[in-house]
Amino acid sequence: MSVMIHRVRRHASKLLGGALSAFSLQGASAAETMQHAGEASLVLPSLHDPALATFIGGFSGWQLLFAGLLICIAGLAFGAIIYRQVRDMPVHRSMAEVSELIYETCKTYMITQGKFLLILEAFISVIIVAYFGWVQQMQTYEVLTILLFSLIGIAGSFGVAWFGIRINTFANSRTAFASLAGRAWPCFSIPMKSGISIGMLLISTELLMMLGILLFIDPALAGKCFIGFAIGESLGAAALRIAGGIFTKIADIGSDLMKIVFKIKEDDARNPGVIADCVGDNAGDSVGPTADGFETYGVTGVALISFVMLAVPTPAMQVQLLVWLFVMRLMMIVASGISYLINDAVAKRALAHKARFNFEHPLTSLVWLTSAVSVGLTFLVSWMLIGHLQAGVQTFPDLWWQLSLIISCGTVAGALIPELVKVFTSTSSGHVREVVASSREGGASLNILAGLTAGNFSAFWMGSLIVTLMSFAYLVSQHDLLLAINPDPLKGAVMAAVFAFGLVAFGFLGMGPVTIAVDSYGPVTDNAQSVYELSVIETLPGIKEEIQRDFGFTPDFEVAKELLEENDGAGNTFKATAKPVLIGTAVVGATTMMFSIVMLLTHGLTVNLDKLSLLHPPFLLGLVSGGAMIFWFSGASMQAVSTGAYRAVEFIKRHIHLDSSAKASVEDSKRVVEICTQYAQKGTFNIFLAVFFGTLACASFEPFFFIGYLISIAIIGLYQAVFMANAGGAWDNAKKIVETELRAKGTDLHAASVIGDTVGDPFKDTSSVAMNPIIKFTTLFGLLAVEMAVGMAEQGHQQLMLGLATLFLFACMVFVWRSFYSMRIGSTAKLLEEESDQQATVGAKPAVASLS
Repeated sequence: MSVMIHRVRRHASKLLGGALSAFSLQGASAAETMQHAGEASLVLPSLHDPALATFIGGFSGWQLLFAGLLICIAGLAFGAIIYRQVRDMPVHRSMAEVSELIYETCKTYMITQGKFLLILEAFISVIIVAYFGWVQQMQTYEVLTILLFSLIGIAGSFGVAWFGIRINTFANSRTAFASLAGRAWPCFSIPMKSGISIGMLLISTELLMMLGILLFIDPALAGKCFIGFAIGESLGAAALRIAGGIFTKIADIGSDLMKIVFKIKEDDARNPGVIADCVGDNAGDSVGPTADGFETYGVTGVALISFVMLAVPTPAMQVQLLVWLFVMRLMMIVASGISYLINDAVAKRALAHKARFNFEHPLTSLVWLTSAVSVGLTFLVSWMLIGHLQAGVQTFPDLWWQLSLIISCGTVAGALIPELVKVFTSTSSGHVREVVASSREGGASLNILAGLTAGNFSAFWMGSLIVTLMSFAYLVSQHDLLLAINPDPLKGAVMAAVFAFGLVAFGFLGMGPVTIAVDSYGPVTDNAQSVYELSVIETLPGIKEEIQRDFGFTPDFEVAKELLEENDGAGNTFKATAKPVLIGTAVVGATTMMFSIVMLLTHGLTVNLDKLSLLHPPFLLGLVSGGAMIFWFSGASMQAVSTGAYRAVEFIKRHIHLDSSAKASVEDSKRVVEICTQYAQKGTFNIFLAVFFGTLACASFEPFFFIGYLISIAIIGLYQAVFMANAGGAWDNAKKIVETELRAKGTDLHAASVIGDTVGDPFKDTSSVAMNPIIKFTTLFGLLAVEMAVGMAEQGHQQLMLGLATLFLFACMVFVWRSFYSMRIGSTAKLLEEESDQQATVGAKPAVASLS
């Protein structure tokens, strides 16, 4: 047996050594052009030089973009003014106390996450130092500068996420209090103000940081700083998305199941899981999406900057395209701000006097108005900037509208995707009503099957829409853009297509502040319901007289609860609409980032093109492996939710007191939060390090295997994420219909819809949404890993690379193993033993029920 094992090891070593030897032969020649082809080796052109390009009356690119900093500052001011307006709105002390308790708990969670992020950054820093310091042999201060910008990227994601929970926890209590007046308009306008404040501040902060690198960092170092910055924000977004998604669904499931176990109402103040659920609404639905949006905006920009520097041959053309890209981003801030103000004024005039209206209508009009304004400004500003774009001696007078048309494909997608998502997730959707109808006779079983059906259909139509828009962008790119990018028609055709796909992703974010705003609307409306219930305002002595005396109106509690329920349904729908936009951006944008690896390994599309084929076994094996990782990730993230929710339910069942108190104790509520945080961090740690080491292993073993791996992760991840997100959205709003329209709380139909919703919770808010930053982090970090592997192979470190690749793979598999086997709830025997102990501890306590 030992002889056989020795032979297997020796044979495996020969195979790996052969693969790395072939890799080193490719790497040796690739490394010769690494300074020209590698993404991390980019040298930006001088924006100061008017001989390269001037714009609008003779301004240099640097002068024009420096003036653009004022727009960023104006965007920050816009967000700050709205923040103060929300903070200063009237609120009753009982509701303000609840929202402050939620914020203080959120603050503790964020501090814990900040420390956790620094631990993860330590792993990334080792690779950054190894690559730039050892392989690239850069000076110490340059490596430290790159590390600094990776920390700035993390700080950006973390900072905007913190701002999001702060204004949302102001808005939730103000919305809850405003509902007491019995009018619908304030219930809409307050969450909308909170959302647009986050959106404007997020995009303005991101653009301010990127302009700072472009304008004030040495062009020879700026490209590397962009990479460090993008990796940092991608790390921050991935960790906050995963941890937030696990936290919120542990709390949500633990809280929701009590409605079945004890037949209690939504957000019952006696339930110690409700505060954790409110914190989770912010951790998962505010912190996660805000950090995700920040990272998506930045990484997509870095991908396009890299493309321009790698594919465009002349500095003059590079300057014109770089300035155009950044001015387009500045224009997006202006378009979103103008659209919000117009939509708010028009909607207020039409709806403010109405007692009720469909909350989805003004949100929908805002999305379409912003899309139209963005498209119009795209064509106008492009004509002003690059109406006569030049590449060498050749002028391209039609390229401005062709590029605008390509971007507009993405901008229109930003409006079409929400409409398509609403077909499967809105409370008025036929698919959602099918989920409700199936539950009447089929209970939870048919409820779940109907939701799975909706998710599958949604993935089909979403994929079809994205393919249609990308195809149109491809056709437009095969005209002037092809000729402008590269004089070789074959190379130009490929490069123009890749650039077009990147611009579609860029256009997805064309109304970034509004996309973030309608997404942030959801956690406020969800929390507003909880704040209302937790404040127990209806039971306070003399409350009607007090509100009449202090605030000038008589509260209508029943109407208030109905308004908050209806508004939460609209929030659920628009939370669902933003997810596919960000997911689609990740996949389309990843195509552009992969181009850097292709340029490196094919020496500028001159050799090794046959290896980008299904006929090349490593490439095919990479395609298969990437799909496996997507399904592992889906399972690992749901495993963390399942185990954490089991522990939360176990604790809540033991400590809920339905007869002896009006509210759960603060100590019990804090304990549920601790359980959620514990499993969120443990799950995130296992998942992130499996992704980290898996990326290093795949990039180190064989580069064309890695390209197939990235392509598979992007494509399969798109469909898996859309399916899970929209299935979850259908289950969520099916429950909302049962609770609001049918008023069937406490019935078997309600129990079936709650069970379906608890299945959908990790689908829509954990696994699906975290795939976006995971796809981008794997692609972006993988670019660095491949370049490091090529450089080390060229320097003669083949044996070291073999050892490291094996070590990375082993480490990856350890954390894959831990993500399930160390996170299991327990065996059947262990569960029976725990149940016996629980019954002995609880005794005859009448408040405790069983889920079975």
